[in-house]
Amino acid sequence: MSETRSIDYIPDNERHGHPFSQFTLWFGGNLQITAIVTGALAVVLGGDVVWSIIGLLVGQVLGAVVMSFHALQGPRLGLPQMIISRAQFGVLGAMIPLALVCVMYVGFSASGTVLAGQAMARLLSISNVAGMILFSAIIIVIAVLGYKVIHKLGKVASVVGVLAFVYLFIALLIASDVGAVMQNNHFSMPMFLLAVSLSSSWQIAFCPYVSDYSRYLPRDVSGVKTFLSVFSGTVLGTQASMTLGVITAAIAGSAFKGHEVSYIVGLGKSEAMAMVIYFAICFGKITFTTLNAYGSFMSLTTIVSGFRRQTTLNQKSRVTFVVLMV
Repeated sequence: MSETRSIDYIPDNERHGHPFSQFTLWFGGNLQITAIVTGALAVVLGGDVVWSIIGLLVGQVLGAVVMSFHALQGPRLGLPQMIISRAQFGVLGAMIPLALVCVMYVGFSASGTVLAGQAMARLLSISNVAGMILFSAIIIVIAVLGYKVIHKLGKVASVVGVLAFVYLFIALLIASDVGAVMQNNHFSMPMFLLAVSLSSSWQIAFCPYVSDYSRYLPRDVSGVKTFLSVFSGTVLGTQASMTLGVITAAIAGSAFKGHEVSYIVGLGKSEAMAMVIYFAICFGKITFTTLNAYGSFMSLTTIVSGFRRQTTLNQKSRVTFVVLMV
C-alpha cells in the first residue's frame, strides 16, 4: 500500500517507528558506489592515504552534526524538511531554496543512475541505457510507495552493504599490499582540507531532506536517540565507503579513474562473485536515489502548493512529480 501523506502534517495517531530505523536508513544508504568514488577523489586529486582518511573522518563528524540535528525536527513538527523552511523564507520565498534543492536532487540522481545503470547492464547483459531505464523504473515504484517501503529498503540495504563491503575489504587485503599503501603518509594542508570538504559537504547536502524520513516517528521519541541514530549511521556508512575508495584508488592508480564500477567489481575475482557485487552496487544506489526522488517530489509539491494554497496531493500528481524528476 502506498503512502497517502505528502507534505501535510503527520497526526499523532499515524506516528510509528523507532530511532533505529534512522540508523539503518543512513548507514545502509551510504554504503554505496558514489560514496566510494567521492572518497577516492581525495587521492585522485593528489592527497595521501593516511591523511585523506583522517580528513574524511573529520569532515564526516563536522557535517553529520549539522545534518543530524535536522532529524529532530521531524518527530517534533511532523513535517518534511523543506516545508519547515517556510518559517525562515515565507511561503513564496521558500520556492528559491526549493528550486535549488531540486537541482541538487537531479544532480545526485543523475550520477547515481549512471553508475547503477552500468552495474545493472552488466548484471542483466543489457545495454547501459537499458540498465539506466530499468533502474529508474524501480526508483519510481519505490518512491511512489513512500515512507514505510523506503525504511524497509534501508534495513535490507544495511545487510547487503555490510556483506559486500566486508568482502571487498578482505579482497583488497588479500590481493594488495595495503601496508605499503598506508606508508603514503605526507601531510599537505590543502589536500587535508580537500578531504574534509569532500565528506563534510557530502553530509551537509542531506540537510534539506533529513526530517522527511523522521517525521513519522512519535512526537515524544528520544531526541538523543534520534540524533545518535542518524549521526552514527551516516558517519559509519559514509566513512566505510570513502575509506574503501581511498585505499582502492591508491592501489589502482590511473586504472581506477573513469572505470570505478568495473575496478570494484574486478575485486570479485570470479564471474559469480562479480555478479553479486554488481547486484550490491545496484541495491546500494536504489536506496539513496529513491530518497532523492521522494524528496524532490515533496519539494515540487511544496512549490506548487505555495501557489495553489494546498497541502495535499492526489496519487496521480504524486506519480507525475516522481516521474518528472527521475
